[in-house]
Amino acid sequence: MKEIITSYYKNNAKKLHEVVDRILLRFGGLSDKDVDDFYSLANEVFVNAIKKYDEVQSFDVFLYSCLSNKIKTEITRRNRYKRRADRLSVPIDQPVGDDEHCTLADMIPSDINIEKEVLEKNMDFMDQKIQDYLGSLSKIQRRIIEMKMQDIETNSIKKQLNLTDKQYQLYMRQAVQYEHIRLLYI
Repeated sequence: MKEIITSYYKNNAKKLHEVVDRILLRFGGLSDKDVDDFYSLANEVFVNAIKKYDEVQSFDVFLYSCLSNKIKTEITRRNRYKRRADRLSVPIDQPVGDDEHCTLADMIPSDINIEKEVLEKNMDFMDQKIQDYLGSLSKIQRRIIEMKMQDIETNSIKKQLNLTDKQYQLYMRQAVQYEHIRLLYI
C-alpha cells in the first residue's frame, strides 16, 4: 500500500492529478478553480479507494473507476437546472446603466400602489405610521407622496416640482422600496 500511495503523491501528487485531468478531458467549461475542486475531491476518493481496495484487480483501474464515478456525480450535481441560478445570479443592488444610483432593485416592478394603499387604509397625515413613512423619505419624495395623498394629478405634481418623467418615476420607485413601505406595516 505504501508504494501505491507514494507513487500517486510524489511530485506534488502529479500522478493523481494526471488521472483526474484525463477524466476531466471529456468535460468542457471548467475553470482552474473547478479543476482544483476536483483535485481535492480526488484526494478524498483516493483515501476511500485505498480503504476499499481488495487487490483483485489493478489499483490503477480501481482508482480510475472510483474517480470517474465520483467526478461524473459531482459534475451532474453542479449542472442541475435548479443550481444554475446560483452561477448566473447578479446582485440586486448592482448599479444599472450610467446612473450609479439606479440599481436592479429599482427596476423591479412593485405590486404596491401607494395611491391605493393610502386610499384603502384611509390614512391621514396624523397617523404615526404615515409620519414614520414620510420621515424616511427625501424631501422631494415626501412632497410627491403628500401631494398624492391630496389627490393631486401626477402631471400637476411634476409641473409644480419641476420634475421630468424619468425623475418622477425614480422618486416614486424609491418611495415604494421595501425599506420605506415596511414602516406602514410594523
